[in-house]
Amino acid sequence: MELSTKFFLYCRHASYSLMSARFLFAVVATLYLSCLSPVAHGDDLAEQLTSLIDAHEGDVSVAVKHLETGESFEYRADVAMPTASLIKFPLMVAAYQAVESGQLQLAQNVTLRKEDKVPGSGILTPMFSEGTQFSLRDAIHLMMVYSDNTATNLVIDQVGLPATASLMESLGCKETKLHSKVFQRETSIFPERSKQFGLGSTTAREMVHLLGLLHAGELVSKDACQKMLAHMQACDDRGKLVSLLPAGTKVAHKGGAVSASRCDSGIIFSPNGPLAVSVLTTNNEDRSWGDENAAHLLCANIAKAVYDHFNSDSDTQAADVPQKMKVGASGKLVEALQRTLNARMQQSMDIGVDGDFGSQTERAVMAFQRERKLPETGEVGPETWAALGTLILEGPAIDEPAVINAMKIEKQPADDLTGEPFVTCKAWAIGDGKTGKLLWGYEEETARDIASTTKMLTGFLVTSLAEKQPEVLDEVVVFSERADQTLGSTAGVNAGEKLPVKELLFGLLLPSGNDASVALAEQFGTRLGKTKEGYDGFIEAMNLTAKELGMNVGGFVNPHGLPAEGHQSCARDLMTLAYHAMQQPLFREYVNTPQRGCKVIGPEGYSRNLLWKNTNRLLQIEGYDGVKTGTTNAAGSCLVSHRSRGDHSLIVVVLGATSTDARYVDTRNLFRWAWNQLEAGQP
Repeated sequence: MELSTKFFLYCRHASYSLMSARFLFAVVATLYLSCLSPVAHGDDLAEQLTSLIDAHEGDVSVAVKHLETGESFEYRADVAMPTASLIKFPLMVAAYQAVESGQLQLAQNVTLRKEDKVPGSGILTPMFSEGTQFSLRDAIHLMMVYSDNTATNLVIDQVGLPATASLMESLGCKETKLHSKVFQRETSIFPERSKQFGLGSTTAREMVHLLGLLHAGELVSKDACQKMLAHMQACDDRGKLVSLLPAGTKVAHKGGAVSASRCDSGIIFSPNGPLAVSVLTTNNEDRSWGDENAAHLLCANIAKAVYDHFNSDSDTQAADVPQKMKVGASGKLVEALQRTLNARMQQSMDIGVDGDFGSQTERAVMAFQRERKLPETGEVGPETWAALGTLILEGPAIDEPAVINAMKIEKQPADDLTGEPFVTCKAWAIGDGKTGKLLWGYEEETARDIASTTKMLTGFLVTSLAEKQPEVLDEVVVFSERADQTLGSTAGVNAGEKLPVKELLFGLLLPSGNDASVALAEQFGTRLGKTKEGYDGFIEAMNLTAKELGMNVGGFVNPHGLPAEGHQSCARDLMTLAYHAMQQPLFREYVNTPQRGCKVIGPEGYSRNLLWKNTNRLLQIEGYDGVKTGTTNAAGSCLVSHRSRGDHSLIVVVLGATSTDARYVDTRNLFRWAWNQLEAGQP
């Protein structure tokens, strides 16, 4: 164990405070690394990384290791943390172990069934029909490249749930466990860990240990390691670890993200050697979705600091164009090579453009070399690159630099001092808060994903019932497993715990609890549905109520707004919904509450306290009194707002803003513009 690691572990377990341990660790690690590191130049790595970690609002675990020199950095590296989709990396290892032992074959077919489809990341659920067959290898590739949740469950069905934890235990990774199938927590083989960590758990040190074995060819077998590296190098997530690295840097990685936990682990192939990096975060203050998320930026900044530290003396900025490309290479450059070979060979072999340099690509390279009277090596070196000429990239052809540089780009006219404000969002609507009349809008009738703004309708249904039957607010809701297992933003209530409806509505509308929405749907669906009962009855009631209110675009298939086929609305309809909801004093009270404390009672009689904070930052500004935020990758950043000014009030809906901050800037700019328009007698 490294001296710096031993000292930090001692500090963490001794009687020092955490801040003292951080400080002392940084001091000792600085002295140690600056004296012994063969590549340490400039600022010390430990000091930089500790500074980044200290500035982050959330729990962080980090492990870094140069896989050739052994130089390392660790921070809380043995603390078990949630993995989200990162656990798919150990699952891939278990799948290849099953193949190696003869239990499975990569070429064997798996069949996609309707019941296999689950929501979230990936392409199988929205793009493929039940009955589709593909190989186990392709299922693994979809799982690693697109983080496909449905493909992941198909792989689990082949490997078996216990296999991953069992294999990890044998590799010395006792905290690395896959708990259940994705979106199916009822399948959990580690129920208590599922409650604590979600889909899976690991530590930063165990991730770096696995990455080291992978790079050394000692994880299952050398051939399996090459295949697994190819899957991870093709990962389409260009955020987190990858985003700030020099262009063309090859990275084999897998990340994960749920509302409160974000992580990424991988190997950075730098000019001065391979770097294993694992960054795990949870309990993050920033739970927005987008590249600007604080945890995503932490991953990016740590990766950049590590890269710069180990490559400060390198003349090579990135390992994007190797001197020789050969079998085993993968990535965008291989795709360009394959595309160019198809176009430039006299007798095209029509090789597949898949980004994997395999035997077919090797044969095509040799045939091209034979045509051009070059040595038939099957490897692409300087002579072959020169003979190929300018590579053909995906998409429209790009002219030569001389042509591009000679082009004259016409400027558009200068911005007019009048007209609507410039905003980042894809759609918006402004309505009169007293009449519900639409005043102005942009793409206001276009159907779009609406994320958690859905919960306005969920809350409106319950508060409407409470207006007629006030006693329902005192009804006790016992949280179901289904509610507890709902992913995304949460009210933090566990299965079996109970609380009154009047409190659960705060859990729905302040922290935007997806779990609370499911619990309320189960509680009231039978009473509100016309032809259906329970949860399905509530969804039926949502759609019937939407039609009654005049919301005619899209429809609702869940009570929370997580992406699902057919679950959409538009800015105009959300403005209409907000208008009707804000006429209710009870609904208005909920959405105008900045924070709420609540006590829940457990099934064994225990009690515990919860704190819910409203996700709507505008409540901190005088005049704003609602309504609801929403954020998913599909919807972007959304916000429905209500503000009073004098005797007037307005509702502003912003859909598809580029970031959490942008939705607030867009909203405030639209409010300011609208007030000025009204003062000028418009519309």
